Amino acid sequence: MRFGLAIMNDFPPGTVPAGRIGQLREQVRAARDAGIESVWMLQHYLGNMPTLQPLPTLAALAADAGQMFLGTNMFILPLRHPVEVAEEFATLDHLTDGRVIAGFGLGYRENEFASFGVPLTERVSRYEESIEIIRRLWTGEPVTADGTHYRLDGERISLPPVQQGGPRVWIGAGAHRTGARRAARLGDGWVVPPHVPPDRLATALGYFTAERERLGRPPAADLIARRELVLDADRERARATGVAARGALTRRYAQFNAPDQTAGYRHLRTEQDAADVADQSYLFTDPPGAIAALRALEEHGVSYVILRMQWYDLAQDRMLQTLELFRDQVAPAFAGDAAVPR
Repeated sequence: MRFGLAIMNDFPPGTVPAGRIGQLREQVRAARDAGIESVWMLQHYLGNMPTLQPLPTLAALAADAGQMFLGTNMFILPLRHPVEVAEEFATLDHLTDGRVIAGFGLGYRENEFASFGVPLTERVSRYEESIEIIRRLWTGEPVTADGTHYRLDGERISLPPVQQGGPRVWIGAGAHRTGARRAARLGDGWVVPPHVPPDRLATALGYFTAERERLGRPPAADLIARRELVLDADRERARATGVAARGALTRRYAQFNAPDQTAGYRHLRTEQDAADVADQSYLFTDPPGAIAALRALEEHGVSYVILRMQWYDLAQDRMLQTLELFRDQVAPAFAGDAAVPR
C-alpha cells in the first residue's frame, strides 16, 4: 500500500490564504520526507470558504514536493473545455517533469454549474466526452471530434505532456454501481470517497472489477481510497479532534446542495450522520488502530490511500503531529509494500 497527502486548500471564512502558503510548503516537505508519494488538492468555485485553485497552487509547491506526484482530487471537469484542461495539465506535467495525476470529478454544486452556464443534467455527458478528447489530445496527434458538446477539426495540442500519452486519469465517482462502472470504463484508477464504509467499499469494488473484466480491460494499476486521518496516542482524543475539525468543514459543505439523497451524501445531512460516518469510515484513532483499518482496506483490494490530515481550523502543529505519528508508527508497517509510482 502506498500513500498520498491531501493538502487543505479551503480555509475558514476570514482567512487570507496568502498567509498560509508557508504552512503548505512545510506540510509538503514533511510529507516528502515521510515517504508519502503524492500531494493532492481539491477544487470548488464560488464557495463559502476562501479556496486556492489547485493547478496554480500545485505548480507553486512543485519544488517543495521534489519527486512526489501532484494530483487533483478532484478537478471539476464538466465546467471546463477539454482543450483548456488538456493544455493546463500538460503544462503542469512539464513544470514537474512528468509527475502529474489528473483526478477528474463530476462536480455537484448547483451554483457552480449555473454560474458557468452548464446544466447539471449535462454533467455526465460532458465529463465522458471531455475525457475522450483530452486523452486523444495528449497523444500529440491531430484530433477531430464532432460530439454533443465539443467539436475539433484536426487540431493538435501545442504541448504534449512529458508522460507519454499523458498523465494517469483517476476517476472520482461515488461508491455505487453506476459510479464504479464509469470509473472502470474511463479511468486508469478509481478514487473512492472518504466517507464510504468498508462494507459498501467491498461491494463497489466488486462492480468495478467486474466491469473491467466485461470490457476486456486489464486490472487497474491503482485502486485508491481517500481517508480522513487524525492520530493520537489517546484514541478518544484523536476522535474528538477529528470529529470537531472535520465536522466544521462538513457544516460548511452542507450549505450547498447534494445531487441526491443516497447514502453517498449522508455525511452532509445532520450532525449525527457526520459523526456516524466518522466512526465508520474515518481514521480518527491511535497508530495501531490506523494500521488495522488500512490493512482492512488492503484486504478489499485498495492499493493506494490518499490521506487528509487537516480541516477547517485544525492547527498546523496538530496536523504535523499526525503526520509525524504516521511517519514513525504507521508507515513502517507498510514499508514492504512501497513501489515506484507508475
